[in-house]
Amino acid sequence: MLVANGQGFWGDSILGPVRLVREGPLDYLTLDYLAEVTMSILQKQKARRPETGYATDFVDMLDRLLPEIVDKKIKVIANAGGVNPMACARACVEVAKRHGISGLGIACIEGDDVLDRLDALLADGEELRNMDTGAPLATIRDKISSANVYLGAGPIVEALQQGAQIIVGGRISDPSLVMAPLIHEFGWSMTDWDRLAAATVAGHIVECGAQCTGGNFVDWRRIQDLARIGYPIVEAHPDGSFVVTKHEGTGGAVDIETVSSQLVYEMGDPRRYIGPDVVADFTSIRLEQVGPDRVRVSGVRGTPATDTYKISISWENGYKAIGQLTVAGPDAVEKARLCANVVFERLALDGVHFAPEQITVELLGTNVCHAGIAAAPAEAAEVVLRIGVRGPDAAALERFGREIVPLVTSGPPGVTGFAGGRPRAQEVIDYWPALVKKGRIDARVTVLRS
Repeated sequence: MLVANGQGFWGDSILGPVRLVREGPLDYLTLDYLAEVTMSILQKQKARRPETGYATDFVDMLDRLLPEIVDKKIKVIANAGGVNPMACARACVEVAKRHGISGLGIACIEGDDVLDRLDALLADGEELRNMDTGAPLATIRDKISSANVYLGAGPIVEALQQGAQIIVGGRISDPSLVMAPLIHEFGWSMTDWDRLAAATVAGHIVECGAQCTGGNFVDWRRIQDLARIGYPIVEAHPDGSFVVTKHEGTGGAVDIETVSSQLVYEMGDPRRYIGPDVVADFTSIRLEQVGPDRVRVSGVRGTPATDTYKISISWENGYKAIGQLTVAGPDAVEKARLCANVVFERLALDGVHFAPEQITVELLGTNVCHAGIAAAPAEAAEVVLRIGVRGPDAAALERFGREIVPLVTSGPPGVTGFAGGRPRAQEVIDYWPALVKKGRIDARVTVLRS
């Protein structure tokens, strides 16, 4: 059975799913659209326009590929529903109707969005403490913009059992998109911990799309034809082993190094990679190169799942404003530092003050990204001055934005590159991870027909 992932995030190349469908055989196409900040953005969209709040790119992709998907009997699973999966599912139904496709099963998975249930959960004793700081949710209750539970594979399996070919949900966990087809096709029990752990590893390897086939890879010079990089495919077997590969003739590479690089991405404790359905032991993984662009994964061990789900909560934590200038010519670094000092001195003259911890000054071109790792150039011929502030007062940040462009004529020589307008105050969205008892969450599956 072949399960591919064609999107690593909302904004990934449309060519991922297009080429996966057209360049070789496939049984399942999964698409991972959501990140933590995405949920807050979608929630704000829905607040303004109730019919929105989902990843519209998914619907555009279906409009382009649906006849081929139906003809090839490929099943599609995506968490593109965001905070409004039913609206997304209905949009998919309309796409099917436009293409004259009738009777297509399109499933909607709901129940992950608990924004409207937070007060009830708190009243029932769920403190929803921050997993990093231990602070109770009550400390930021009035600033929350979204709250979504990471659902597991169970609802997707249910949708597949009901005959759905297109499945959309909200904050389904990334690996679960791949786990569910394996559970469904091979008839695995939801307590078969080793096989569930293997499916988790499969999902984790491919969840970021081309990151496991040579994208974002440290030994980038040996990765051929990045323009046509192949997106990953899992060739799964009933015993839980699988092969990571890609369509023949595509760019990129699948080898032990590219797969290992993705395995350690966002891992945490390698012995306890906790998902909604199982805890996987990444130290048990065995990798074997079994052919060109084919890595076999086996030996994965798992233990029972926890009794809690993780919740992704986003909250509004003040404002930020960021501007930048290019400073060129002799003494570029010294001049750029002077520019930054001048901005804050002029603001102080006008009664606007920022504490040091509210200020960010970066000189791109002086080894900012790898400070302490690689040596900085002795004297950069040009740098980009990136200067920003953060705080609770939007008006103060707007005032900051007015002092960037004057440096072009009232600062040192060689200042240029200001073409984006004044930096404006933007909301800062912070992340609040928490846990909730699984018994408090009820996932719902609805199958619509075109």
